[in-house]
Amino acid sequence: MKTIILLRHAKSSWGDASVEDFDRSLNQRGERAASLVGQFLRHEGLHPDVILCSAARRTRETLVRIEGAMGGDVPALIEKDLYLASATSLLERLRRLSDEAACVLVIGHNPGLEDLAATLIEPLGSPLEEKLAMKYPTAGLAVISVDIGRWHDLKKRGGKLDLFVIPKDLV
Repeated sequence: MKTIILLRHAKSSWGDASVEDFDRSLNQRGERAASLVGQFLRHEGLHPDVILCSAARRTRETLVRIEGAMGGDVPALIEKDLYLASATSLLERLRRLSDEAACVLVIGHNPGLEDLAATLIEPLGSPLEEKLAMKYPTAGLAVISVDIGRWHDLKKRGGKLDLFVIPKDLV
């Protein structure tokens, strides 16, 4: 079994129009939400073996808050190709993970993360799936389990949505 945790970056600031999208930082609400998500991961015992994080500032700042709240040291790979990556690109990146990793956390952007979640899940019509289909907000977190031994074997519609939480669920 492998576990994929998909985390959309926390809420970012739009206060300065001169800042490029890639360089936008988290706002206060985003900082709080990212910390809450990190605490939730720790409480649920969801400890990734590796973290794949977009190189955008808001995803890296989300990562810092997550790590601080989770405790422990997890190898994090900051990758520019994950910035605004499509579901197809994200799926291909997951397929290249080391098989030693049983659980991966991906911190990225929409619409790629939302599309990836929909691509990976075997549709069963569960309330969690309906919630995911309605909206994947900032700091939204999906946990998907897949019954594979090697990441290379990851396929579309092969996973089960185990959890989907949004910051409002955690307060």
